[in-house]
Amino acid sequence: MSEKQPNLERKLSLLHATAINMIDMVGIGPFVVLSVVAQIIGGPYFLYAWIAGAFLSYLDAMVWSQLGAALPRAGGSFHFLKEGYGEKWGKLMSFLFVWQTMIQAPLVIASAAIGFSQYANYFFHFNVWQEKAVSGAVVILVISLLYRKIESIGKISVFLWVIVLGTMFWIIGGGIAHGNFLEPIMHINDGFSLQHGFVAALGFASVKTVYSYLGYYNVCHLGGEIKNPSKNIPRSMFISITGIAILYLAMNISVASVLPFNVLSTSKYVVSAYIQTLFGDNAGAIVTVLILLVAFASLFSATLGYSRIPYAAAKDKSFFSYFAKLHPTLHFPHRSLLVLGAIAFVFSLLFRLKEVIDGILAMRILIQFIGQAIGLLLLVKRKGKSYFPWKMPLYPIPLFIAILIWGAIFYSTGTKMMMSGLIVISLGLIAYFVSRKMKWIGGDVETTPENTEETS
Repeated sequence: MSEKQPNLERKLSLLHATAINMIDMVGIGPFVVLSVVAQIIGGPYFLYAWIAGAFLSYLDAMVWSQLGAALPRAGGSFHFLKEGYGEKWGKLMSFLFVWQTMIQAPLVIASAAIGFSQYANYFFHFNVWQEKAVSGAVVILVISLLYRKIESIGKISVFLWVIVLGTMFWIIGGGIAHGNFLEPIMHINDGFSLQHGFVAALGFASVKTVYSYLGYYNVCHLGGEIKNPSKNIPRSMFISITGIAILYLAMNISVASVLPFNVLSTSKYVVSAYIQTLFGDNAGAIVTVLILLVAFASLFSATLGYSRIPYAAAKDKSFFSYFAKLHPTLHFPHRSLLVLGAIAFVFSLLFRLKEVIDGILAMRILIQFIGQAIGLLLLVKRKGKSYFPWKMPLYPIPLFIAILIWGAIFYSTGTKMMMSGLIVISLGLIAYFVSRKMKWIGGDVETTPENTEETS
């Protein structure tokens, strides 16, 4: 008799799922792009870029919720694309998603590590090579923390979530206590005019704010480990986006109520400078440490979710079989974790943060966000609305609006990044057809609990 194979276990609650989403969303992003967004917009109406990011996140979360509740499996988008595009095109689209994940997931991980090392310059004034060494060391530390059972990961996630919320509440509370909290809101339209220049600037700025919201869907990649997924997957996403949107807007308003706009739009360490202005040098140092912990928490959460995608695809015989194994005693996809971590380590040594942020969005939009939305349309047409335990309000209007906005964001990443995204897709097409011809992928799917449509 063959030895029983380990399987993923549904042990993550709504609290765990929400914590994992939120710590993924609040990484280094909102702290390093705050001043960049203000600089791009050029006035107090920079807050509109953060509202636009939240609006798109809500629309896109409806797509993820409808698919995630119906297909709660490890790997999320892999299954969404495969089921959405059906027998003929599903295998190709899901392969392309995993292919780009092997590049853009390490870019996401590297972006958090690079942001961490750059913000650490507040204390240490690293040279270029020291900065790269720190970012690489952070990646290694995260991989070592994730090398354990999922229930332990859930507890660590909640602990990091508390740090994230505590940091944000302190930052926001300082602005409220200062007494001028409502000033930026009262003057949000000073100098504002709805012209072509503003629309273009909003597009470029929204590339940065959308990056700061990414992660609300992390729960879908862990679909095979979520309790009561048909309810908890949508709930965790909308709770996460609502909470983070309130925190981001309140943080931006707080900082803008204290710092002059010329400081806000140019400082590398704008939040640290803000706390330092309010409470002194020691407080500025403490909040910098907390921001670094928040960045680390995001890196932890993102790596956790992405490590499930190559595993799910390989288990489905749709990606290279090397990734199909779980750790024999800890029951998590250790090979996926180690490979993605190794690539992220290399990327953290090679790239700059701005390149990584634009590259992440350009690479994901066509296949994952726009492709996934079209896949939902096809799946509804083929299966009918009754197939889905959760249905988006006013379907399909939010879906079409999301596609249009994602298209505009893709254009705003610039020609270089758009071409990079298209090149990755082209290489993926070559890899897919070569792999099929060489029979490196394909065959019958092994039925296990994590690739069935279990919803409770």
